[in-house]
Amino acid sequence: MKGGDWRRKQLSVLFIFVVSTTFIVWSWGKKPLSHTQLLHQLFPVEEVKVKEVTQSKDDLGVENLLLSPENTPSLKTGQDDGVVMSLASPTAQEERVVNFVSPPSSSDEYSSTKHNENAAEIVEKSISSEGPSDSKPPKQQLAPKKQDLDVGVGVPISNVEKQACNFGKGKWVKDDTRPLYSGFGCKQWLSGMWACRLTQRTDFAYEQLRWQPKDCQMDNFSGPEFLKRMQDKTLAFIGDSLGRQQFQSLMCMITGGEERQDVEDVGKEYGLVKARGSVRPDGWAYRFPITNTTILYYWSASLCNLEPIDPRNKTTYFAMHLDRPPAFLQRFISRFNVVVLNTGHHWNRGKLNANRWVMYVGGKPNTNRKIADIANAKNLAIRSIVKWVNGELPKYPGLKAFYRTISPRHFFNGDWNSGGTCDSTTPGALEVSKNESSDPVASGAVKGTDVKLLDITALSEVREEGHISRYSIRGTPGMQDCLHWCLPGIPDTWNELLFSQI
Repeated sequence: MKGGDWRRKQLSVLFIFVVSTTFIVWSWGKKPLSHTQLLHQLFPVEEVKVKEVTQSKDDLGVENLLLSPENTPSLKTGQDDGVVMSLASPTAQEERVVNFVSPPSSSDEYSSTKHNENAAEIVEKSISSEGPSDSKPPKQQLAPKKQDLDVGVGVPISNVEKQACNFGKGKWVKDDTRPLYSGFGCKQWLSGMWACRLTQRTDFAYEQLRWQPKDCQMDNFSGPEFLKRMQDKTLAFIGDSLGRQQFQSLMCMITGGEERQDVEDVGKEYGLVKARGSVRPDGWAYRFPITNTTILYYWSASLCNLEPIDPRNKTTYFAMHLDRPPAFLQRFISRFNVVVLNTGHHWNRGKLNANRWVMYVGGKPNTNRKIADIANAKNLAIRSIVKWVNGELPKYPGLKAFYRTISPRHFFNGDWNSGGTCDSTTPGALEVSKNESSDPVASGAVKGTDVKLLDITALSEVREEGHISRYSIRGTPGMQDCLHWCLPGIPDTWNELLFSQI
């Protein structure tokens, strides 16, 4: 009797278990979330909390300022101490939705308080930093398709592919369709001192080399296509005489070196007029009315704001604010769609003394001995302007900013004032295999920002035969120019790289 009762109890428990299981399975299909919560209540699991780590742009590290001065103005082939810099960083528009926070500020609104705060922050990071650190997590690189490798030019490529491209790595190839304009023409835009076809030079093979990036394509340049891309837009070059060469090169490339009577001189709109007693204006601005495209150049050899210390004195010294951008850029950045910045070769004691420039930081004469070193001062100025421009980008979603790396010099057996020469008629090499930039100061400054690097240093470094050298229109002997380039020539390639990225 007892055995029968025990068996009945077992069957009852089994029946209840089967019915309960069936009900749970059926109801799970109806409302899985509620039953998941029920299971968590019945069988609690310890919750693991993950702390989210974020970095702001103000936390970005910068390149160590304590570089020897001789490493900065003249870069040698084979230097491999640069910071790895990828061109794959997205633009501000593509990476995030930008809110217009405030209307553009004029130069009068750029307060001294803001200068002092920025200066203190940048100076502290510049001197104490042991190296650059990226404030953004690394972006995944897009692997190029096999059929795209080493194709060089021709087929337009997408913005995503361009971001993943290292345009500074590749080789020079012969191209019989070059140059893009005649060196005998383009007199409307090209300074005679840079038109080597008008000098005694007889070798022009340097004109027929085209740059071909290794792992990606580069768009074929054409004047009409450039104007189409830049319709109703303004491109501004701001920098030294090498920036002026790039400006003149682009004007010749757009027009094919032909006379263009329809192009308007709009320098007055930007205050670019020749002052009384001056040799030339501070820059030039031209507009192509067919597409309402404006191309301008403003001379700012240091990319610093310069102010006369005693405006009433004609021989006054000038406050060279290492932590303030040029007043021209502050005033007109709201009108620019593309801006290309550069500096480098005016950063030596002789130039500063000749121009009567006195270093200022935080609105006051600099008293920091480390910053007084020319290389450190230059690095601080580059970092400061990149930081400032990067802070302006969210206000102007259509603006693209580039910092062009330093253009290499090729003085052999001396310097520009001590018998240095550059008589070679052949390239030093045809290929650049380095992944990192040969200008560590520039690459360190833009790292972690939305300012893009226009990296031209390594590809120009191997082209020692492309300088003005000993040639001139007058044909009189004198110092050789192993800094500036013959046009047509190397700066045309800089503009092709720029064209492929705008």
